[in-house]
Amino acid sequence: MNKITKETYINWYRDMLFWRKFEDKLAAVYIQQKVRGFLHLYNGQEAVLAGALHAMDLSKDKMITAYRNHVQPIGMGEDPKRVMAELYGKVTGTSKGMGGSMHIFSKEHRFYGGHGIVGGQIPLGAGLAFGDKYKGNDAVTLCCFGDGAARQGSLHETFNMAMNWKLPVIFIVENNGYAMGTSVERTANHTDIWKLGLGYEMPCAPVDGMNPIKVAEAVDEAIQRARRGEGPTFLEMKTYRYRGHSMSDAQHYRTKDEVEEYRKIDPISQVLEIIKENEYASADEIEAIKKEVKQSVSECEKFAEESPYPEVNQLFDMVYEQEDYPFIKSK
Repeated sequence: MNKITKETYINWYRDMLFWRKFEDKLAAVYIQQKVRGFLHLYNGQEAVLAGALHAMDLSKDKMITAYRNHVQPIGMGEDPKRVMAELYGKVTGTSKGMGGSMHIFSKEHRFYGGHGIVGGQIPLGAGLAFGDKYKGNDAVTLCCFGDGAARQGSLHETFNMAMNWKLPVIFIVENNGYAMGTSVERTANHTDIWKLGLGYEMPCAPVDGMNPIKVAEAVDEAIQRARRGEGPTFLEMKTYRYRGHSMSDAQHYRTKDEVEEYRKIDPISQVLEIIKENEYASADEIEAIKKEVKQSVSECEKFAEESPYPEVNQLFDMVYEQEDYPFIKSK
């Protein structure tokens, strides 16, 4: 793994702050009905992504996740303007406005979604890893999902095959405490989700998902294991989301005091504290980062606002390969 340096902390702070503000902006425009449908925000879980990216080789490694998926492709290298445009349903978006919030996709940057079916990405993640092993590529796939998806039957089928074939995949459950509104304690007879790996003799462990350093160390170890041909790893990132499951979530299942308690270990605040303690950046430099982030988010919003909507014929062009499709009837 690359050494964690002064620059690492500054980049982590800049990136995580940008992701947080990007999501906050989406929440604001959603209320204005400029973004429609469902909207699931990543606020609070940024350390999982920041730490994982530090351990990955972005020139070859892949990532696939669920529908809380706006900032992951940005971290992988996708233009955030295109991501916001996709949420607006604009033609300049990552899927020409056809995917929306839950289906961000960037093949160019090896980000394979954005999946709306709960747990649907788990076998797909193993499939990506199978492809790399079959072709002899030295690449690893990170397959992320929520604690609710950990209860899907497809997880067990996938774990079994992944271990049998020693696939280069890292399964990451981002345990933010609640599957929509149902607490982990109510979904199973156990709360240590990482122990599901034990039944398959898969290397598995819990990780402090609010600390990017701990995440980077755990993911790096798993990546090295996969590159050596030793197969998959299952990591439980213990994290927390500060916003509701989606924008329509009234959050009756938890108290404001609980949320505030978790804000004390906000990953962005933790990294900023290390920067200040070690004098990695001056107060002016930190303020400059904040202004830079604010400006970047504004540029994303402007780009999305000014981009055109797709032409109607795109509905057919992106569905039917055959140009003279015989069942299309004009009015």
